[in-house]
Amino acid sequence: MRTVLAPEMGGCRVWGQVWGGWRRGPWVRAAPTASSFGTEARHQQQRRGSSKRSRPLDDQPFSGLLRPENLSREELVDVLRAAVVDQKGPLVTLNKPQGLPVTGKPGELTLLSVLPELSQSLGLGERELQVVRASGKETSGLVLLSSCPQTASRLQKFFTHAQRARRPTVTYCAVTDGIPATSEGKIQAALKLEHIDGVNLVVPVKSPSRKDILEGVKRTLSYFRVVAMGSGCALVQLQPVTAFPSQLQAHMALQLCPLLGDHTYSARVATVLGQRFLLPAESTRPQRQVLDEALLSRLHLTSSQAAQLPLHLHLHCLYLPGARPRDPPIKLLAPLPSYFSRTLHCLGLHYQ
Repeated sequence: MRTVLAPEMGGCRVWGQVWGGWRRGPWVRAAPTASSFGTEARHQQQRRGSSKRSRPLDDQPFSGLLRPENLSREELVDVLRAAVVDQKGPLVTLNKPQGLPVTGKPGELTLLSVLPELSQSLGLGERELQVVRASGKETSGLVLLSSCPQTASRLQKFFTHAQRARRPTVTYCAVTDGIPATSEGKIQAALKLEHIDGVNLVVPVKSPSRKDILEGVKRTLSYFRVVAMGSGCALVQLQPVTAFPSQLQAHMALQLCPLLGDHTYSARVATVLGQRFLLPAESTRPQRQVLDEALLSRLHLTSSQAAQLPLHLHLHCLYLPGARPRDPPIKLLAPLPSYFSRTLHCLGLHYQ
């Protein structure tokens, strides 16, 4: 693999020095092995106290969720500073809480809006952080920031090059309501954004024409691998190759296995006499995800609690180029949120 990054310019630290202490790992593949993933996640659960002797399962099932509307700017900066995974030279990685938007309307409290204060809090002075890679509002997990414009530009070029080469650079952890028909594979679908009842929704397009593509329909691709399954649910690794809003939620709904906590696209999956099928996307409106009584019991949730279930989609792993062209890629990891680990414990989803 040829890196597109070079030694820094204009005051940024040299790339090799920045990355000297970061953990390295093998290059991501379409269907990565589950062994290293399982070991890392098991260590995360141990660190976060998710053993059988942890706190009662029904005590605050969604502890750790962020409500930006209830925070001041100073409090949000404190939360983000505590969420920093590592800081090397101009690069900062943090484990974004679920519910925090990266961008928003003027005046809204977002990650982008508090970057100046976060930069000061981390001792970066006038070198203000900018977002290089981030997950969406409803998704938890890794965010990559840089205080060096040149380093940020080169990393963005690296991600663009990897996308064109159909090489995944991120791995998400997800819990699905339902078990995919195959243990691993790829999901291909043409998607478009439609404004329906005042909301932008992702809608699949069958056999898109050239005109459709020109008008914004995009062919999308994701890889998936089932890591564990039980209680009618699965722990899945997801690797998007293309980038499209809500791509992973839409893809898993097309597999009849919506993500747990997906209160937008899960309504497109219906069940009659135990058989699942897709409802027309254009005429199906978003609604709170409906879980059967057996699953609610396993999760130790009431129906009202299930209506607040957060999306179980976590950007767990991010690959970056090595310091030199022949160096193996660098692997960044973000521990699972406490509610995610609690769900795995309830469902008996153990790593093999």
